[in-house]
This record gives sequence, structure tokens and C-alpha cells, in this order.
Amino acid sequence: MKFTINRELLLTPLQQIVNVIEKRQTMPILANVLFQLEKNQLTLTGTDLEVQIVAKLALENENEGSITVPARKLLDICRLLPTAAEIKFELIATKLKIQSGRSRFMVSTLIADEYPGFEMSAMDCQFVMPSSQLKKALDKTTFCMANQDIRYYLNGIMLSIFNQQLKLVGSDGHRLSIYEDSILQETGIELRVIIPRKGVLELARLLEEDQEVQVELSRNNIRVVIDSLIFSAKLVDSKYPDFSKVFVQKFYSSIHVQKQLLKEALTRVAILSNEKFRGVEFVIDGNNLQISTNNPEHEEADEEISIEYQGQPLSIAFNSQYILDAISNLDSELAVLTIAENSSCCFIEEPSEQKYKFIVMPMRL
Repeated sequence: MKFTINRELLLTPLQQIVNVIEKRQTMPILANVLFQLEKNQLTLTGTDLEVQIVAKLALENENEGSITVPARKLLDICRLLPTAAEIKFELIATKLKIQSGRSRFMVSTLIADEYPGFEMSAMDCQFVMPSSQLKKALDKTTFCMANQDIRYYLNGIMLSIFNQQLKLVGSDGHRLSIYEDSILQETGIELRVIIPRKGVLELARLLEEDQEVQVELSRNNIRVVIDSLIFSAKLVDSKYPDFSKVFVQKFYSSIHVQKQLLKEALTRVAILSNEKFRGVEFVIDGNNLQISTNNPEHEEADEEISIEYQGQPLSIAFNSQYILDAISNLDSELAVLTIAENSSCCFIEEPSEQKYKFIVMPMRL
């Protein structure tokens, strides 16, 4: 195996692949990136057996072969070489010789035959959509995912396809975000899957440039083709909780408030909230919203802002960070808050655009 490649061509896919490789591995070979050179195409593969990224690069007149190389060492070498440098790779026995200008490295390798395969089932549906549309859907829901929750199905995003309707849902049990949109292509299928947390974060990171991406889904896997990059992940084998009942209840009149006004007031008041629970109380009376808090050091803060509300007076408490996260993800200047009559939840959404909804559970102060 012998080839020459420009540093810039190799560096970006190598950085993307290293992101999925865990620093501590049960199998030493999983700390390596798989190089496969065949028919003037170099294929780089990295996986932790749950998420996999494959990058394909076109090369000319090279000697074919395959080997695995320590991923982070290789990335550090490429990253520290001069911009636009030509890098020569040559496999000599069990070592990979890397040469660029006056720099030379001999890196240990493991044979490619021992690199584990990534289990993929037959895809049930596939469709094409703009990467910006998928990234926006992920960005609007990712922050609500649980992290290392014992309810493992919450450590990810629920993705639902119903013909042309796309829905993403994220929740940690205390708050829930829903993003709905339509895709141009008819899929003719109804499918509901859970993408694991790491897969969601890596996929969002890959969707930086605006281009068409192909999404493929089965009951066990998701695969997204982004130009010459192929992202794959195993899905969470579980059923996402039914949250539809939260919509079937009585609500107070909607509260309309300027998003920036609420955000700034909340941020100021939350300075003196309990550092662990971040609780603030909303007291709503007519066109006035009072936000207040206190903490174990007997410190207090409160602030009043103007709102539009025509219902009866009410009070309810929330985690201030949950409210801030929600309103920060609104695209409109106006936020609409709708509180359930039994004070079980509060909906936060935009006045006209109904693609995005955020639901937060109240707390006791």
C-alpha cells in the first residue's frame, strides 16, 4: 500500500472520523482508523460499533492495500504539518511510513482483517432533503435529550416519518421539544425510531454545509449520505413514551411576551436562584408578569415585565434554564406561553410558525 495525498484533502474527513472514536476502547483496534485503497479510491472508516463514519477520497495511480492506523496520532501528525503539504504514505512490513517535506514518521499498525464490521440491516425507506432542514430539526430538539438517564430511550432523539411528514422529539423527562416539518419526497412509509445521543451529536456536527443529503432508515439503523461521507448509527431498541396526552387537556389563555424582554429578565433574576434547581416563580396578573426567586442564603430577586394576557391571575414555578433554552430556540420575536389549567405543563411556541413546540414541566419552590 502506497499513496500520496494533499494534507487538506485528508485532514477534514480524518477530524470527522476521530470524533466518533472513543479514547478508551475495549478493543485496541477500535482506536484505529481503517485505510482501504482500491481502484483509485481511499476509504477511511472509524467506528465505536454504535456509530460509524466512512469517508471516500479519490486518488490516482496508487498501490492498493488496506491497514489500520492509530487515529489520534495520525490526526495530530496531519494537523501539525504545514498547510497544503503533500503527504506520502507507504506500508513497510507492520509499520506505516508517513513522509512530508523533511518530516518522517514510522507509525505502528494493526491488520485490516481484524477490524470489526458494522452491522447494518436492510433499509426500509430512503429520502433526500436539504442538510440545513435536518440540522435545524436536530438543533431545535437536541438540547432536550437526556444524558445518561436510566430510562435509556430518553438518551436520544425520536425521529418519526409519516409519508412526507418529518417529526423529531427530544425529552429528558422534565421538558420536551417537538419539531415538525415536511419533506418534498413521498416515502409511503410510517416509521418511528430513536437515534442515540452520540449519533445525534455527531450527525449534527457533520451537517455544517448546505447541501442535499440522503437519509436511509430501517428498524435498527440510520444511514445519512453527505456528499462523499457516510454516517451510520445503530438505533435504540426501545419504544419512545407516548406524549400525546399532554395535548388533551384544558389550558389558560395564551400569554404573549417579547422574547428578548423575557430572556433578559429571566437571566437577571436567575442569578440569585438556587444554584442546583434554578427555580423561578411566575406570577401572572393581567398584562403584568412578575418573575421572582430566592435561595438558601436568603437572597431574593424579582422583576416585572409587560405581557399580553386576558385570563385569570395565576402563579407557577419553573427551572429558569429550561425556559431560557426554549425561548432561545424560537425564531420569532414574540414568545407564546400557554399554561395548563392543572399546572401540569407549559407550552412555549411561536405565534404563527407551528413547526416548533417546547413543553416544560413546572417545579415546586
